[in-house]
Amino acid sequence: MRIAYHLGVHCTDNDRLITSLAQNRDLLQREGVAVPPPARYRTLIRDTAISLKGRTATPETQALVLDQILDDREVERVVLSWDSFLAFPLWALQGGLYPNGGQRMHAIAQIFPDLEAEFFLAIRSPATFLPELLKKQRGKSYDEFMGGVHPQDLFWSTLIRDLRAHNPGVPVTVWCDEDTPLLWPEVLRTVADIPHDIPLDGQDALLRTLMTEDGMDRMNGYLATHPPRSEAQWRRVASAFLDKFARPEELTMEVDLPGWTEDLVEALTVQYEQDVARIAHLPGVRLLQP
Repeated sequence: MRIAYHLGVHCTDNDRLITSLAQNRDLLQREGVAVPPPARYRTLIRDTAISLKGRTATPETQALVLDQILDDREVERVVLSWDSFLAFPLWALQGGLYPNGGQRMHAIAQIFPDLEAEFFLAIRSPATFLPELLKKQRGKSYDEFMGGVHPQDLFWSTLIRDLRAHNPGVPVTVWCDEDTPLLWPEVLRTVADIPHDIPLDGQDALLRTLMTEDGMDRMNGYLATHPPRSEAQWRRVASAFLDKFARPEELTMEVDLPGWTEDLVEALTVQYEQDVARIAHLPGVRLLQP
């Protein structure tokens, strides 16, 4: 059995992935993939990891936790998703992006020492990630939130390296939140580890939030007469219709933070693109791209 941990991060998913997979629970069950309800495992895993204090769980503890999570132990893969696996929002920025993420995931993986783990996460440009994360800080000021760290000192590659350093045998799959609408079918199938030709409900859920209703109807009509043979072909079609029928208000974001200028936002965007390229070459890491 393998466990696929979807790690978020905050402000990228809002439980869409686990909700979309849950729509296909019966189909995935036939493929040997379990998608348990989050209420069964989020608090349970947190509390178990705290009680173990980094120690490896006994076979009895592992079996007890699995019995509480799964209806059927005869599955090949389990998908667990929580954007607070790496940290709660209040602790997501502590001198870096999720600086204790690697250690936390090592502690969580120790609950299931006999199972192979895989990590999955989306990342997002700090230029848009930080303003959204600030909204989750329960009254913190911008200066309290940043804690003296400059936005240009934050790199997702640092987190990915930390995950690999603390969990050297665990593969990590990464994608950019900005690309998610065009990658969504591939993301769902990659996390669930099922073939392209298995249809999934909800694979256009993100596109529906960005495209006009007329555009979606036209795209679905086109796909009905021109079925895509691959996810890459689906992306080309979706991209073409999105270019023509996008909702402009959904593709723009106003950034208003103390001391932030257009030049800083541009610099953060360029730096993020360079960081993504860096991540693509890290050992044990797979980057999903359109």
